Amino acid sequence: MRIQIIAVGERMPGWVQQGYQEYIKRIASGITISLTEISAEKRGKSSNTQTILVKEAQRMLQAVAKNHYVIALDKGGQSCSTEMLADKIRGWQQDGTNISFLIGGPEGMTAELLQKAQTKMSFSAMTFPHPIIRVMLAEQLYRAYSIINNHPYHK
Repeated sequence: MRIQIIAVGERMPGWVQQGYQEYIKRIASGITISLTEISAEKRGKSSNTQTILVKEAQRMLQAVAKNHYVIALDKGGQSCSTEMLADKIRGWQQDGTNISFLIGGPEGMTAELLQKAQTKMSFSAMTFPHPIIRVMLAEQLYRAYSIINNHPYHK
């Protein structure tokens, strides 16, 4: 199974990279996880937010690997417990389904991009900085992996 994480933003702070890598390296065989960083559009006082979002959405869609099931992480998405995520991953593994998770930039994602995703998933109704979501997603993937493999981490 392949999991692709497509995230807006490059050159994340060291603590983000370290946190992300810490959880990803804990996932042993059976799941390959890759991170594709999409450059964020320049933002300024006179920037048009919608134009920025459209350009970032185009780059995100271009980065999605062929035949991947697309999950957009969005606060308006469906909430999902870790156990539910583990069940979904188990099912995708059995079906041979590969997944792409989308993490938007500071302003989120366009409505069109959210509509193109097969699933919209929320970690919380709260808004989090997009770099933190990378670490949270990596941790949740590891936690789900530990549930699937009866590892005591989740307890």
